[in-house]
Amino acid sequence: MNNLKRVVALLLSAALLTLLMTACGSASTDTESSGESLVISSDNGNLKALGDDPRVVGTSVATDEILDALEYDNVVGVPETDSFEIPERYDGVTSIGSPMQPDMEIVKSLKPDVVMSPRSLEGELSSQYDDIGVASYFVDLESLDGMYASIQDIGVLLGCEDKATELNEEYEAFKADLEESHSGDAPRVLILMGIPGSYIVATESSYVGSLCKLIGCENVYGDGDGKDFLNIDPEDMLKQDPDIILRTSHALPDQVQEMFEEEFKTNDIWSHFRAVEDERVYDLDHEYFGMSARFNYPEAIEILEKTIYEE
Repeated sequence: MNNLKRVVALLLSAALLTLLMTACGSASTDTESSGESLVISSDNGNLKALGDDPRVVGTSVATDEILDALEYDNVVGVPETDSFEIPERYDGVTSIGSPMQPDMEIVKSLKPDVVMSPRSLEGELSSQYDDIGVASYFVDLESLDGMYASIQDIGVLLGCEDKATELNEEYEAFKADLEESHSGDAPRVLILMGIPGSYIVATESSYVGSLCKLIGCENVYGDGDGKDFLNIDPEDMLKQDPDIILRTSHALPDQVQEMFEEEFKTNDIWSHFRAVEDERVYDLDHEYFGMSARFNYPEAIEILEKTIYEE
């Protein structure tokens, strides 16, 4: 039985790692399906209102939180998830299955005018939406700036432009206050994003990295040339000499924390990091510091500020 559990854990880790690395580059609007792509994007010039009260399927909790913030009611499909709560506005709405693997038959049966999913899944899902003849919009949840740009797009698509503009103005005011508060020396941070059995480096381009940047931190790997995550060996990380190491998880946070503790205990190289010697290694709460930008970012910023500046 123990062997079986280990096999299951390894398979799950492999699947999650594939998802993480898929999110590393910029998403493409190309699909593998034949025929014209039905992906809606402000980049390809087909961004316009979808009509009167269009039917929307939101396949992730973060996407549904955006729709809720826009006070949009006509959401006909939501994901099934045990990790986060679906906004109360959408209680009783049809479940379309896993956020990473929506049930395409259910999605099609709901006859949506548009399906909205995280941009990190565009490579896997765009052709599937094309195959069932459903238009799709992929929400940029990889940073706060990206999320708010998508909010403006969604406002156009759903006729909620005024509310979208209001949300963007609130965010810009929030950013301005932060920039004024954190204009001094920038601590240099190394951010590790883990899944059971593996971890990668989160750059400034990732959601967690963008939060750190907002409070004046310098990511030791910069913006990763536009990549959210990088595969880096610990020897190279040591050369970067971070002041602080932050650890978080994409999924299964309890298992990931155990993995990190074991890694830092058994791999001797970590003992040579100044951040480890100075006891400046911190585990971040998955609820606030996952893969996708969410509206709980003010609380996440508050946690980071206390962690980094009040120690």
